[in-house]
Amino acid sequence: MNVITTITGTTARVAPHGEIDSHTLPPLRAAVDRLPLQVTDLLWDLEHTSFTDITGLRLLFGPAPHGVLCRRTVVTNLREQPLQLLLIAADLFPTIYDVSRLVPDTPAALTARRP
Repeated sequence: MNVITTITGTTARVAPHGEIDSHTLPPLRAAVDRLPLQVTDLLWDLEHTSFTDITGLRLLFGPAPHGVLCRRTVVTNLREQPLQLLLIAADLFPTIYDVSRLVPDTPAALTARRP
């Protein structure tokens, strides 16, 4: 797993290259844990991530690292499979997986509950 982290002011952009699963979680967690405490916005750029399993959901919606009081997390460049996983999780567990918080520019039609 190749992870590129770029910090600009109080925003960090983390761009993993490869699939997100239990085997690739350690370097991703390490990238987030290494962020300075002044980083208040975390942007996950998933352009180069074609697959994620439940591990990706836990990573994106999990608690902030120890010592970090408040960090806004958003995702950009979602590919088809990770987006579908997020939408299914939001449909099944809307209070846990609030996609509108993670992907603020998601059209309302995508986040509306399906019949």
